[in-house]
Amino acid sequence: MLKRMSIRWSLVIPVKTLVAAKTRLAAATGPHRTKFAVAVAGDTVAAALACPPVARVIVVTADPAAAGPLAALGADVVPDPDRGLNTALRTGAAHAVRVAPGDAVGALQADLPALRPAELAVALSAAAEFDQSFVPDALDVGTTFYGVRPGVAFTPRFGGESRAKHLAGGAKELCVPGIDSVRRDVDTPDDLRAAVALGLGPRTAAVVAELWPAAER
Repeated sequence: MLKRMSIRWSLVIPVKTLVAAKTRLAAATGPHRTKFAVAVAGDTVAAALACPPVARVIVVTADPAAAGPLAALGADVVPDPDRGLNTALRTGAAHAVRVAPGDAVGALQADLPALRPAELAVALSAAAEFDQSFVPDALDVGTTFYGVRPGVAFTPRFGGESRAKHLAGGAKELCVPGIDSVRRDVDTPDDLRAAVALGLGPRTAAVVAELWPAAER
């Protein structure tokens, strides 16, 4: 049986074309929406790369405005075939298996601006116990992480009520304490306020400081 701490992870992070990113935050971010989306993705990628069990981060994107900055952080960037989120994730996973067939593969959402490497490590340690598993979002509706152990088929079911889809697909829900930052994705102003309360990564924090005075947050 594989030991938890012996498993290394390849994490696949999908990044939308930035013109389509964070539409529900458009009113709050205004002309800074692209800058905000790059900052959030950058903090997510940087935190993932700083997590000890993570061997590599693979970003799947069709947008050069995101590809350049994320590659500069150390991510491997592969082109998005533009056939939906789950196809993008499978594309990244196939690349991961070619590069490191003995590593576990996980999908991580790109909008986790408060992500803490230590909390991600807790989630990955729990995920290593199961053939396939996932972390639900803070609302218990969506999914922020889905992963499989080495050699297990990678079958992500993101989109809509993905928590229910992953459960129906046989993935183990990871209900472990101390991973709030892994569960806090940001789609709305209320989500962003919750992420601010957890503590934003430096890139997102800098953009938020430009957008809103402290009294307005």
